[in-house]
Amino acid sequence: MTPLHKVIINKETKTNPIWIMRQAGRYLPEFREIRKLNPNFINLCLNENLSSEITLQPLKRFNLDAAIIFSDILMLPYGLNQKVELEKGYGPKLGKVNIDEMFKLDEVDFVQKIYPVYKAINKVSTNDLVKNKNTIGFVGAPWTLLVYMINQQSPKKNLKENFFKDNFLINRILLILEKFLKIHIKNQIDNGANIIQIFDSWAGLLEEKDIPNYIYAPTLNLVNYVKSLNIPVICFPREIKNYKEFCDIVKPDAVGIDYNIDPKKILKDIKIPIQGGLDPKILLTDKETLKKEATKYLDIFKDHPYIFNLGHGVLPETDPNMFEYLVNIVKNY
Repeated sequence: MTPLHKVIINKETKTNPIWIMRQAGRYLPEFREIRKLNPNFINLCLNENLSSEITLQPLKRFNLDAAIIFSDILMLPYGLNQKVELEKGYGPKLGKVNIDEMFKLDEVDFVQKIYPVYKAINKVSTNDLVKNKNTIGFVGAPWTLLVYMINQQSPKKNLKENFFKDNFLINRILLILEKFLKIHIKNQIDNGANIIQIFDSWAGLLEEKDIPNYIYAPTLNLVNYVKSLNIPVICFPREIKNYKEFCDIVKPDAVGIDYNIDPKKILKDIKIPIQGGLDPKILLTDKETLKKEATKYLDIFKDHPYIFNLGHGVLPETDPNMFEYLVNIVKNY
């Protein structure tokens, strides 16, 4: 059994596995070399040879316990034929939603459009570097994907003023998302993903009254689906107002926490395995600070099933030597 499975499935506390969100990517010089020659991000995600190579780059360097596929949550709207571009210095830009076209979209056409993602997962999961480790597949949560699809760009701190005005459109998109997210998850699992993480990056944008409708109900549907395939599921509802309520209702196998939440409160409130928490900016400081902050999380969760991770993705300006130092802190704890 892999270290992550021991923690998630067996609730072991003697081991602290580590993987890091965005571990494959911008902070590694070998990734930047590939990126220089491949400026189109979507095309890079759809190149199974390069995306699998990028996924494995951090495992060649560091003693990590999992590979997470180099891809993007926006591959889903892309597969639904919504225009998706990632502009340097700006972030994602999406085209208008053609809801009628999406409703008519055939499962075969969707899978065919993003099939290289599944081939990349297959290449990674069968690579010797991942022996006795996990291959993590992932999706965006329905709410976060809805935000990108309607907002057509990153919302940063707020949504478009008229975001909720077309309730009919929102409900139709949520129906489409549920159907195709399940297809996307199933294909990742069929190709070797043995953990699924659901990223709800914009969970913190919602008012409390809207959370049951847009987060609890649609995410619970997905969590139950992943569980029905006998695969553990981790949810990361970033900056959600109430982590305890989320876990009580959605019941993921493990929950990722962001760096704005007090880990001691989480320990008191939540019984399931916990993942993450450390502020990615700590990796930009010095070794002494990094050791102190990382050890703080390890100490707090020492008698609780815990997977070490950050409270958000690793920052592009992170020094790989600091990353390695962090991995060693966790491994030698």
